[in-house]
Amino acid sequence: MPENPPTATQNLPEYSVSELSRALKRTVEDAYSYVRVRGEVSGFKRAGSGHLYMTLKDDSSVIDGVCWRGVAGRLSIQPEDGLEVIVTGKLTTYAARSKYQLVIESMELAGEGALLKLLEERRKKLAAEGLFDESRKRPLPFLPEVIGVVTSPTGAVIRDILHRLADRFPRHVLLWPVLVQGETAADQVAAAIEGFNRIEPGGTVPRPDLLIVARGGGSLEDLWAFNEEAVVRAAASSAIPLISAVGHETDVTLIDHAADRRAPTPTAAAEMAVPVRTDLLAQVLDDSRRMVSGLGRLLEEQRIRVEGLARGLPDPVALLRSNEQRLDDLSERLRMSVRTGETLRRQKVENFAARLRSPKQLVDDAADRLTRESQAMTTAWSHFERRIHDRAAQAGNRLSSVPVQRQLDIHSKATEELGRRSAAAVTLAMKDASNRWSRFGDLLESYSFERVMERGFAVVVDDAGNTVTAAKSLKTNDAVEMRFSDGNAHAVVTGSKAATPAKKKKPAAPKDDKRQGSLL
Repeated sequence: MPENPPTATQNLPEYSVSELSRALKRTVEDAYSYVRVRGEVSGFKRAGSGHLYMTLKDDSSVIDGVCWRGVAGRLSIQPEDGLEVIVTGKLTTYAARSKYQLVIESMELAGEGALLKLLEERRKKLAAEGLFDESRKRPLPFLPEVIGVVTSPTGAVIRDILHRLADRFPRHVLLWPVLVQGETAADQVAAAIEGFNRIEPGGTVPRPDLLIVARGGGSLEDLWAFNEEAVVRAAASSAIPLISAVGHETDVTLIDHAADRRAPTPTAAAEMAVPVRTDLLAQVLDDSRRMVSGLGRLLEEQRIRVEGLARGLPDPVALLRSNEQRLDDLSERLRMSVRTGETLRRQKVENFAARLRSPKQLVDDAADRLTRESQAMTTAWSHFERRIHDRAAQAGNRLSSVPVQRQLDIHSKATEELGRRSAAAVTLAMKDASNRWSRFGDLLESYSFERVMERGFAVVVDDAGNTVTAAKSLKTNDAVEMRFSDGNAHAVVTGSKAATPAKKKKPAAPKDDKRQGSLL
């Protein structure tokens, strides 16, 4: 007998490693071609190629999972570590590592508990970013002209909103139709909110003043689209005030926290959007009635106050008539004072003129005085020579001893002294006469009519060049020229009325001074 007899295992077929791997792969894939597996996501990572790699585990086992790039973009939820999910796919092996893995084709959350856990974690994350802060919320417009509604066009929600708006205050409504449930619902709702915000004011399509995002009631899974980050971020960043009306009063979604206002139902959202038209009309009528009543009371109070103040004031008509009378009296006194002043000045000028002597008379008088003084000098000189000769004759030898030349010098000096004194006397007399003439000329100039014109008076001359001295000499439409101190002005007479001044006592004529000659 041989030492090592053959055993039964030697009859088994022999496989190479690759053959065995392929045989295992076919067996696994045929037996588990399509399975649903529930487990908790662990070790999730996204490769640079776009594929998703993760591990599904329960209390005692783990299984590797992979989701190819083409399927990863169509998943209804995004896997996260610790998330309990139900995945659907096929089981296969990975020969390079002698491992088996699950190729994932779809993924959904495993039960309401997992959804609530994910919802709470997402709420905390978005709240930490400040998307739910009250400071970000804006007040709703009191009466929007255009209301944008984001909801399904076939559901009862849009009909409820339109019906409530028609009952309260009809407004222009723009509907952006979207899916409100399913895998693409979240993207459509976010795109609708952003689309309304991109409408330019004044364009063909009116820009809404208010947005309503609405959906009817449902389970947590049905309302999950309004918990997605894309929808929440779109609502928080909306420049248009937004009302969230998702589900019933007990349903709470993340868009409710990001919206400016939350409505318990779509119908309540319509009631928040617009006031009741009949209530506004009643309020306006009541306000107008109160305003008219208040204005009437105010006017009555002001009227009573004015009447009370008026009783303490004098009659304005009487005041005007009294001042008119006083003005007439002052005007008459002014005219009388002007005439009196002119008369007095004329008399003064005449008196001064009567007292003035003509320049010719002054010169003649000075010439007469000069002639008389010259004759007196000649006579005095003759007497002086005669006295000298008499004294020389009496002195005899005493005078003969004085040189004749010296006597002549003495006489010559005496003659020069008399001539100088005579010239000084004549010059003084002429200067005195010139000064008096100058003063009289200045006095005449001060009483000239031209100086009177400089004080505001004027000379009126008719078209013939004659001075107008009386109003009765003028007739209507006569052309006159008024001469002022700085120029002339032309005027036309529109009417004239002769003044009737009071009779005045004629001043007495000045007495004729026989000692004073005529000036002219």
